[in-house]
Amino acid sequence: MNALLIPEVQMPGGLCHFVATPIGNLADISLRALGVLAAADVIYAEDTRHSRRLLQHYGLQCELVAYHDHNKARIVPRVVERLRADQKVAVISDAGMPCVSDPGYTLVLALQEAGLEWTVIPGPSSTLAALVLSGFPTDRFHFLGYAPRKKGQRKTFLEGALNDTGTSLVLESCHRIRSTLEILSEVAPDREVAIAREITKLHEETLRGPAGRLLEIMTGSRLKGELVLVIKGLGKSQRRSGQEE
Repeated sequence: MNALLIPEVQMPGGLCHFVATPIGNLADISLRALGVLAAADVIYAEDTRHSRRLLQHYGLQCELVAYHDHNKARIVPRVVERLRADQKVAVISDAGMPCVSDPGYTLVLALQEAGLEWTVIPGPSSTLAALVLSGFPTDRFHFLGYAPRKKGQRKTFLEGALNDTGTSLVLESCHRIRSTLEILSEVAPDREVAIAREITKLHEETLRGPAGRLLEIMTGSRLKGELVLVIKGLGKSQRRSGQEE
C-alpha cells in the first residue's frame, strides 16, 4: 500500500481518538482512520504485535504502546497526561471498535473525570456484521458481550437471552461454543440461532438453525478462529404466553 494515498487529516491535540480497525480483512479500514493513525503522536493498542502488522501494511510509523486489561491501571494516567500536554492520541483495539468489550471503556471513564474530550472514527464491527449475516430481525437487538466461562453462570446468562424479544448477540470462544450449544439445545431446542465465524476472512461462513443442528456440524476446523453467536428473540406474543415460537 502506497503511504502517499493516505489522506492528511486535521487531528487536534488533546482530543482522544478511538479508531475502529479491521476485524479480518485489512482493506476494510477507512481512509479517515488511516489518516488519523498517520497523524497521531502515539497509538495505544491492545496487542502491539497484532496492530504493528496493520501499521506496517499501510506503511505507517508511529509510537505504539500496549494498553490492555493487565496494565490499564498504569497506562490510563499516562494517556491523560499526554492529552493534557496537547498530544495527538489514538486508541485502537485488536479488531473492530475500541471500548466495546475491551479495556477502552476504563479510559473513557478517566477522560470524563479529567474533563477531557474524545471522538470516534467509526468502522468495522463484528457484532453488527453478524447481526446482518444471521438473517434474524434487526429492528431490536441486544449485545451481551462475552458469555461467562463457568457453565452454571453461562446457563443463566443464556436463559436471559432466550427470554428477550429482540435478537441477542453473544461473543463466545471457539473452545466453548460446543458447550454453549449444548446448553441451548437443552433449554430451548427449537430456538433458531446462528454462528457467524471468521467474518471478512478467507473462510467466512454463517451457520443457521436450531442449536442441536449446529452442535452436530460445529466440529473440526469450525472450532477455530473468531465467531459471534446470534440468538433469535421471542416474539412479543410468545413472551407473554411463555412459549417458544
